[in-house]
Amino acid sequence: MYKLILTTTVLFFISCGTTKEVVYEAPPVLFEEEILDTLVVSAPAYNPQKEQLYTLPQYNPEATRTYDIIHTKLKLGFDWEKQHVLGVAYLDIEPLFYPIEKVTLDAKQFIIHSVKMGENGNELSYDYNDFQLEIDLGRMYKKGEKTTLFIDYTAQPNEGPMGGSAAITSDKGLFFINPTNESPDKPRQIWTQGETENNSKWFPTFDKPNERCTQEIYLTVEEEFETLSNGELISTTRNGDGTKTDYWKMDKPHAPYLFMLMIGDFARVKEDWNGKELEYMVYPEFESSAKNIFNHTPEMLTFFSEILDYPYPWNKYSQVIAEDYVSGAMENTTGVIFGEFVQKTNRELIDNENDQIVAHEMFHHWFGDLVTCESWANLTLNEGFANYSEYLWYEHKYGKDAADAIRISEMEGYFYMALEGGTHPLIHYGYDDKEEMFDAHSYNKGGLVLHMLRNIVGDEAFFASLSKYLKDNEFTAVETAELRMAFEETTGMDLNWFFDQWYLDKGHPQINVSYEYADGQVLIYTEQKQEEESHRPIFVLPLEAAIYGQDGSITYHDVVVDARVDTLVIDGISEKPLVTVLDGKSVLLGEISEDRTEEEWINLLKYSPNHFDKREALSQLKNSSALQDLAGQMINDKHHIIRNAGLDNLNESMIEKMKAMVTTDPHSSTRAKALNSYSKIVGEASIALAEQVLENEQAYAPIKAAIKVLNKHDKVKAIRYAEQLKDDSASTLIGFLTGLFAESGDPKHLGYIENNLSKVGMYQVFNVFGKYSELLLQQDADVMMSKIDNLKSMAIDDGNMFRRYLSTNTINSIKRKLTEIQSDDKLAEKDSKIGGYIETLKSTINEIVSKEKDQSLIARYGSYMD
Repeated sequence: MYKLILTTTVLFFISCGTTKEVVYEAPPVLFEEEILDTLVVSAPAYNPQKEQLYTLPQYNPEATRTYDIIHTKLKLGFDWEKQHVLGVAYLDIEPLFYPIEKVTLDAKQFIIHSVKMGENGNELSYDYNDFQLEIDLGRMYKKGEKTTLFIDYTAQPNEGPMGGSAAITSDKGLFFINPTNESPDKPRQIWTQGETENNSKWFPTFDKPNERCTQEIYLTVEEEFETLSNGELISTTRNGDGTKTDYWKMDKPHAPYLFMLMIGDFARVKEDWNGKELEYMVYPEFESSAKNIFNHTPEMLTFFSEILDYPYPWNKYSQVIAEDYVSGAMENTTGVIFGEFVQKTNRELIDNENDQIVAHEMFHHWFGDLVTCESWANLTLNEGFANYSEYLWYEHKYGKDAADAIRISEMEGYFYMALEGGTHPLIHYGYDDKEEMFDAHSYNKGGLVLHMLRNIVGDEAFFASLSKYLKDNEFTAVETAELRMAFEETTGMDLNWFFDQWYLDKGHPQINVSYEYADGQVLIYTEQKQEEESHRPIFVLPLEAAIYGQDGSITYHDVVVDARVDTLVIDGISEKPLVTVLDGKSVLLGEISEDRTEEEWINLLKYSPNHFDKREALSQLKNSSALQDLAGQMINDKHHIIRNAGLDNLNESMIEKMKAMVTTDPHSSTRAKALNSYSKIVGEASIALAEQVLENEQAYAPIKAAIKVLNKHDKVKAIRYAEQLKDDSASTLIGFLTGLFAESGDPKHLGYIENNLSKVGMYQVFNVFGKYSELLLQQDADVMMSKIDNLKSMAIDDGNMFRRYLSTNTINSIKRKLTEIQSDDKLAEKDSKIGGYIETLKSTINEIVSKEKDQSLIARYGSYMD
């Protein structure tokens, strides 16, 4: 799942020139015989008002299994109008260990038609409470005795209580998109989202991550639709009535939440990798971009297979787009679903590739699908690895600086969530709701902890340990102990200390650091300042301190911070360093506050090869004139973020270099930045260069920068260029043009924005609606009211909860605006129609709320009601 989040003996690291002396001296023990007076011990009087109540902490265990589902076969049809699934399920089961005579299945909001022992067997009695189906098997079954349950049912995913979370906005399990074709420009689809435990809304199962089985699915759909499910498409049967039945088979076991189906109109682009089919399913208009949308898929599969010494374990790899998807992406085994935001044209993909999300979901096919967390408390064993795969891929493909930029973002995300939402153990048995586990701990922190573990054991041991973990636990559910043991058995190290503090305890170190040089020694003073209520009070931190010599050369020295207040001594340093860095290779997940002079920060920026160090130095030197002296070095850095910072500090003496970067820099964001910086210096003289960019540039960032330059100096010309781009469907461009047109105030642009309200993805939808509302509220009452029917239709019928909310919010904004006009005594003239308009808007909002089923939206609409 991609959000929308990333270890003995006591260790002493001793290197030449590094000492840390710890001496324990026991005091002398003296014995003296003494006869004591009689001692009377009595308890205090009982006071019920002071009685302390003791309770066990919250604990969410692995689900208890009494039986095993060996195989699931489903035969499914669909009622688009009612949004029902017409299903028949065959479940092959056997007792796990103890004898059983009843089986309880998760089956939410079903209509149960019959339950039998096999399709032609006896009817079985059952109890059903709308959530679980308890079946009486008719006799006791012992371990090794298999039987098949036959269940004829109708699933109603739109019925019953509905919810969602920040990571997965709806828990319906199966979604009908545009089911009655009420929106002709919107695709009709059926797709599923099983995680966490929502696939039991469309087929009966034991809906827990520690169950796994093989599967067969028969999908009967209209002939015009493509289908996708897990595993291999075995056959397609034309039924002679305008429908077909596609038969999909998965012959390796996986967890129920990974079952998937997709039905819709797609272009299918295929290629071969090592004899396995790779498939990219996109909307027909994106067919030419399909391979680039899922960029580097074959190369990634090779890379991950090799570093893990475990070849990709499944028989195919399909990636597909879902309309109005409720999350970022989902790692369904062999059938990954992505939100439509990844669907971009080749131009949009310039410096805006989907590598991170593609790598994330692919790596899950080892960590999550092949080896699965046994409970949601252990979710990081799925998501932490998937997050770290993004770093591994970027390190391999684009270099360490590009990978470290990702790690900085992951770390900032975790620190923010830890500050705002609090901390908890990475393996978190005490959650209140399993959906809470999809947070910056399971994702961001999980990946960052793996990076530290990699640096402790070394690259070769790290990947060998991962390979052993996968091979020892393939096709099973695991907890963190299995991961620790794989590393310990590979390396021979005791890593309890690492797993205890990073996986089983909470928080991260917050360290104040200062440095001193005297008599050939570098002294590093550390104090761990983290609050013990929300963080482990003392972390053991093996690090490599970096010492920068007067010529800029770097030496690394192993040190260990293992006390609340500590002094580390590094001997044999012949001259005062230019700068010293405790975490010299920027490995630690921690907040380090270092006491340095401006000159030391400048030296760090000048000499460090480390992207982390450069970013931190830039932050500390913000607004310092000293950056101008290093700007020439910065604009030649490997990473565009550093080059961009260099452009901020270039002076007029390097204007020609700045101008050249507008068209020659390898990264589009830097080309855009260079144009912006150049324009600030030369003013109107930059118009010609901006027009040159608009004529020749392919990437959107420089194009937007060029139009901004024109808009500052010649608004008419800017609008003229912008209007030439109206036919471009790129989501990022739609958002930009919407802002420009809203700023103009011209009502002629309302139609352009309206035509795109339903097309932009979730990353642009708030911006586009906001700008649309801004432009609309500048118009007179008649114009505003002319847009209500379209907004109402979207607020009621759109499958995307965000668009429904934003449409309703825009209607409410119009109501507020007209109410202000009506109540403004300073207005010389009042339109007599306004009162009627307000009543129409109130009635419209009431109707929208009455038809809304999402409880979170209904709650938000409360303030809109009069």
